[in-house]
Amino acid sequence: MEMIVTLPRGDRVEAAFDGLTVATDQDRSAPSPFELFLASIGTCAGIYVARFCRQRGIPTEGIRIRQKISTNPETRLVDAIGLDIELPAGFPQEYAEAVVRSAQLCTVKKHLERPPAIEVRAVAGRP
Repeated sequence: MEMIVTLPRGDRVEAAFDGLTVATDQDRSAPSPFELFLASIGTCAGIYVARFCRQRGIPTEGIRIRQKISTNPETRLVDAIGLDIELPAGFPQEYAEAVVRSAQLCTVKKHLERPPAIEVRAVAGRP
């Protein structure tokens, strides 16, 4: 997979891949890159929860995932992320733990647990 990241203006930065463009902006006309990163954790878990429910014929209406982010005041870095899967009344209780296990399969979570190496370099000569 390859993404092309462009800098159209100001603090707006866009990533293009697979025919899509994702816009970010530190000045608030779009989510910041870090907000998108954090949102990817909860939305990824949500995909797994939705699939779990769909495979079992369980309605997803009323299911919410509340994501809580804790920041270390000294480093100002995130030190913990919690996901609470809020199940509506009538959700089959025998599936409550299984729905948590399904959310833990999230690909984003797995990559954070075993982060990839990131290499940054300058490549000169682009016309």
